[in-house]
Amino acid sequence: MHLLAIASVSALVALTSALPAPAPAPTYYSPGRQPQSNLNVQLGPRPYYLVNDMDEGPLKDKLVSCKETPKKSSQFSIGHRGAPLQFPEHSNQSYHAAARTGAGVIECDVAFTSDRELVCRHSQCDLHYTTNILAIPELAAKCTTPFTPANGTSPATANCCTSDITLAEFKTLCAKMEAFNPQALNVSQYLGGTPSWRTDLYNYQCATLMSHKESIALIDSWGLDFTPELKEPSVEMPFQGNYTQADYAQQLIDEYKEAGIDPSRVWPQSFVPEDVFYWIENEPDFGRQAVYLDERVDTAAGYVEAVASLPDLAARGVKIMAPAIFALLNVSADGTSIVPSTYADAAAEAGLDIITWSLERSGPYRMAAEMENYYYASVAPVINNDGDVFTVVDVLAQQVGVLGIFSDWPATVTYYANCFGL
Repeated sequence: MHLLAIASVSALVALTSALPAPAPAPTYYSPGRQPQSNLNVQLGPRPYYLVNDMDEGPLKDKLVSCKETPKKSSQFSIGHRGAPLQFPEHSNQSYHAAARTGAGVIECDVAFTSDRELVCRHSQCDLHYTTNILAIPELAAKCTTPFTPANGTSPATANCCTSDITLAEFKTLCAKMEAFNPQALNVSQYLGGTPSWRTDLYNYQCATLMSHKESIALIDSWGLDFTPELKEPSVEMPFQGNYTQADYAQQLIDEYKEAGIDPSRVWPQSFVPEDVFYWIENEPDFGRQAVYLDERVDTAAGYVEAVASLPDLAARGVKIMAPAIFALLNVSADGTSIVPSTYADAAAEAGLDIITWSLERSGPYRMAAEMENYYYASVAPVINNDGDVFTVVDVLAQQVGVLGIFSDWPATVTYYANCFGL
């Protein structure tokens, strides 16, 4: 029996050695892993302006020391809708700006057209204030709600959705800065309203809208990574009677598979937990980097619920949570500094990674301070200038330990990431 066992083992070893070696496991996110891009990254003046505006101290000294060093793309820097601080969001031009300013990951918010093609739009029904659709009569006539001018007691209204038109029709539109004039008496006035702290400088020509497939090809051409967000439909599902939410979630993944994109480069996102669970269960290679965008934190009761749920979400296979910036930060007990929040601590205890959004989405500090500042609400008492954006980034990076930060102007996060080797 002993000799037989030895012979059997020998045969098994011989058979095993003849088999091809197993494929290596995919390399997923690890701090410091850089996208495979050879882009000549150019940050422009804004990060340097913000560094100069900082309060004196060790963090400013560190960031000043990095002013003249070459910069490269970083996964820590995520282009939120491209680079919409200055370029029309989700346009070809906005994606180019995000790539050039060092975003290692670029977002396409995904919606669908009437012929069930996936396109990059922040909302399924935002065409009336992010494109020129209202200025094209034959397409404006297809809008869910036609334009109605302001009348002195009610604001101007319109509602135009990607699902109102085909992909071919969508591609005839021009992207514009996200804005509208609620007091408009005509379409031309309605299409204005760009905030003074943004710009129409790069909006004078027709900015090119992108299908999801086109965004994949473009971002891949730079060797950068992808973070598509499956937008919650604004129409009843199943759409047209048989296009289900699962079909929609699967189609998003299928377009990366068809393009030959390695799952390690894709970070699919959704505010809808069922979408995240679908990817985890049905597309595990992509699901392991699925991002649960957590807006439950917007209310006090929802925040408590969200914190309590984190261990259960981790047990279900969720690995990355993404609340807004304010949910991860608090003011210290002595009221002098920014510290990680209860949510941040609970996520770490549950073994969850964190991505957050969206830096520089608000206007300049002096303007934003006059209104409710969603993104920095929890730390407003200790923010007093625009340069404090780097203090926020530093706490998120060094104390909370986020994997990456969405920004409307990626150059700022790219600057920090390069200075700190992220």
